[in-house]
Amino acid sequence: MDRLLEQSSSRGRVAIPLMLILVILVADIMTSPDVHLGPLLVAAPALTVSFAGPRLTALIGVLAMIALVIPDLLTGTFGTMNSQAQMLALVVVSSLVVFYSFVWERRGRELSRVRSVSEAAQRALLRPPPRRIGPLRVAWLYLAAEDETQIGGDLFAVARAANPCTRVVIGDVRGKGLASVGEASMVLGAFREGAHRYATLPELGAALEESVCRSLEDVADTEHDKGEHFITTLVVDIPDRDPQAEMINFGHPPPLMVHGQKVAVLHSRRPAPPLGVCESSVPDRPTDPFIFETGDMLVLYTDGVIEARSPAGAFYPLAERVASLPASGPDALLHHIHRDLLAHTGGRLDDDAALLVIERTPSHHLHRPHATATPLSGHGRLHTHGSPPPTDH
Repeated sequence: MDRLLEQSSSRGRVAIPLMLILVILVADIMTSPDVHLGPLLVAAPALTVSFAGPRLTALIGVLAMIALVIPDLLTGTFGTMNSQAQMLALVVVSSLVVFYSFVWERRGRELSRVRSVSEAAQRALLRPPPRRIGPLRVAWLYLAAEDETQIGGDLFAVARAANPCTRVVIGDVRGKGLASVGEASMVLGAFREGAHRYATLPELGAALEESVCRSLEDVADTEHDKGEHFITTLVVDIPDRDPQAEMINFGHPPPLMVHGQKVAVLHSRRPAPPLGVCESSVPDRPTDPFIFETGDMLVLYTDGVIEARSPAGAFYPLAERVASLPASGPDALLHHIHRDLLAHTGGRLDDDAALLVIERTPSHHLHRPHATATPLSGHGRLHTHGSPPPTDH
């Protein structure tokens, strides 16, 4: 459909160079033989190349040459040195314009193939999460810094486990673009396999660490990027029937909790190193519990969001903006963040950025705590009075 509309638009715009040729031809015939308007005809093919391919551009160039010859035939000056010079100049310029149009069209076809491949890879790698999964509503956004690839090193996935619960992962590979796709796919594959297999979140976290440490050297693009390779990752476990969720943070930016009109930053008490550092093996990573009640929204993001700079160099203040934006639901909140982020940066990002907004909807089976949730030590960590606060192991 887009291609048909583009072709229709091109046919409509071709009237402009045709009218230009006609106007210059008539004006050249009606003016004095000493006034030569023929050189202006070069504007016709030069204008055509901006919206048409090489064939149509060449056709306009031929029509411009015919229009250049007609006044000379009527005045008997055809074949003079001046006439030959004008014709030679028009032929050279038209040929260069047609060659440029051919190169540009071939590049456009190559770019279209790259986009098609990247879109297919993105659909296979970042499978869009369902809008509803268990008692949750989900909205997501992915912005690649490299517009031509539409894919990069940010990753996220949502999976159901048998508990029953929903498990979520979001991560950011060091680097961006196609070079980081292999590392992102490795983490996503390990998560999708482990989310169903392991009963507890620490077991899943340990499996992710083991898988990345075992396979990172095989998939990392060490030829073009010889620096250190790692993936910051956040893994979240949200039970269906219990408001107490938990997370493990592998060096990733902390998520935001939207509770009514308040926004809290869920800092980890003991964040783990990013996946791929592999400095030590910890079989049982401690989790950070938090309360996720009906109507609450969880905002997960990568550092491409909070490190997005304005033209003046200011970072994007995500937590402050989320607190000031209307939050009628995940889709609405994500839409407002997207528009606000692009307005902040002037419409372009320097790094890949991903956002997930998850809302818990009412559930008849949800077991509520005996008391309300309160923040711990001002860090945004939430726990329930009905159960003891987390302790370090």
